[in-house]
Amino acid sequence: MSKNELLQYVEDLTTVKEYPNFKAGDTITVTYKIKEGDKERLQNYQGIVLQRSGSGATETFTVRKISNNIGVERIFPLASPFIDTIAVNKRGVVRRARIFYLRALRGKKARIKEARR
Repeated sequence: MSKNELLQYVEDLTTVKEYPNFKAGDTITVTYKIKEGDKERLQNYQGIVLQRSGSGATETFTVRKISNNIGVERIFPLASPFIDTIAVNKRGVVRRARIFYLRALRGKKARIKEARR
């Protein structure tokens, strides 16, 4: 078996849970399972989606939040078994698929317009 065939085989084995549709600019809350020793707890991570990249089992998304006046970004694999739920809080209106320009903005300039329903 070649390398590509092996990768395809592993991707076929992995199952991706169904999550709500979200894209760059949306504000989401990711509930993530954290294991500490033999204990397990759920932690919420709320922020703005900067990008989604990849496809299928290798798809990831980046979420940015401001914590104590410091920007914190976290990359989540969509097929991760540690993701419990994803909730979309706000739909944002942006004209790009990757909104890295948000990193340079602070305060009110970093706001994203909310989509009208």
